[in-house]
Amino acid sequence: MNDPAIPNSAIDVIYRRGSVRSYTPQKLDSGTIHMLLDAAVRAPTAIHGEPWAFVVIQDTGLIKRLSDGSKKVFMEEARRIHHDHGARAVDTFKDPDFNFFYNAGTLIIICGKSMGLFVAADCWLAAENLMLAACSMNLGTCVIGSAVTGLNSPEVKAELGIPAEYSAIAPIIVGVPDGEVTTTSRKEPRILAWK
Repeated sequence: MNDPAIPNSAIDVIYRRGSVRSYTPQKLDSGTIHMLLDAAVRAPTAIHGEPWAFVVIQDTGLIKRLSDGSKKVFMEEARRIHHDHGARAVDTFKDPDFNFFYNAGTLIIICGKSMGLFVAADCWLAAENLMLAACSMNLGTCVIGSAVTGLNSPEVKAELGIPAEYSAIAPIIVGVPDGEVTTTSRKEPRILAWK
């Protein structure tokens, strides 16, 4: 599917993007981060709402504290829900050295203003743009959806400067991959109708 004659074409980037869970300690510079954010805001948006706003965190101490807090909140939720994925995750998260954000040097939280009909969808479209842009720059990304509840606690929102009318929707870690990025296979598209 990849055309070697068109390196870094949109289709090439889509097919080689994968979730990265191991990063070098190298920090992203502000120019790179601004480029990623600019790519994010060029996403499609319903009724031209553009409800997104961003929190960029590169303070490793703060990322570690957010990791510890998010692990705690997620483990409490997983115990309450009692599903297999949550049970397996709890075992992993019990390890005090496990970092919810995989020691990435940058955490970008895409927040949405209010929770209107299309706000979450718009923010996830922005997230995809950001991740594809990062991949095109040979950077790794991973969505840390399990952190959303913890990031939306009033205490964390206050610490991060997230106003009450915004909610954390898409936490994405970004950095320089420590090793080869691998992609996972996907199921064939399920077509419900083709008329």
